[in-house]
Amino acid sequence: MKQKKARGIFRAFCLGETTLRVMVPSIFGIVGCAVLVTLGAWQLERLAWKTALLNEIEARIGAEPVALPEVFDVEADRFLPVAVSGRTVGEELVALTSVQGGGPGYRVISAFETDAGRRIMVDEGFVPSDARDVVRPGVAMTVVGNLQWPREVDSFTPEPDLGAGLVFARDVDVMAEALGAEPVLVVAREVSGTDLRATPLPVTSAGIPNNHLGYAVQWFGLAIVWAGMTAFFLWRMRRGRREDMT
Repeated sequence: MKQKKARGIFRAFCLGETTLRVMVPSIFGIVGCAVLVTLGAWQLERLAWKTALLNEIEARIGAEPVALPEVFDVEADRFLPVAVSGRTVGEELVALTSVQGGGPGYRVISAFETDAGRRIMVDEGFVPSDARDVVRPGVAMTVVGNLQWPREVDSFTPEPDLGAGLVFARDVDVMAEALGAEPVLVVAREVSGTDLRATPLPVTSAGIPNNHLGYAVQWFGLAIVWAGMTAFFLWRMRRGRREDMT
């Protein structure tokens, strides 16, 4: 009788230990999968938000141009389409860039006096490297483009060589101080006038990253791997238990 009772206690102990050994990795696997799937779903929500934002930006970029605002709000007026008439004054900076099919060259950032007497900056567009040193006096023109305050400067950007009229990234405040202009940049989309040497590089949303779909795929992929590893671990445990019993 005592032996049967002892065997029963031992079996119950082993069963409880086995159950605990199975429960812990099972819970760990379920919680891990839930977290990874939640992160994937969150990235899909971010994807929908970013796609809607990019569509809104594209619609704003291509809207009918308006007159240059008297007062600027950097965030509210970013990408605002405007039309300005006036003339360049022969003072300019160039920013290193390259275009597909056009090779290396420069963006021409010109000081621009509007017909209303304001002095702003116009990004006229791309010129090839060999056209940089061509001297050009002031030119009358009408520019249709978008207001932009580029965020191109980072910790790796070299300091501008203002003495040579060269910048390595467009920093509106730095360029405005160098050209004695308002900290306002109109990136040309269409330019009408004479002696137009630059090819416009209009503002687009192409440079705004939207990687959320890739992130979502990664999280869901990790969830599948996590589930597979958990199932394999439990299978190995069960197989090992059977071998121990035999």
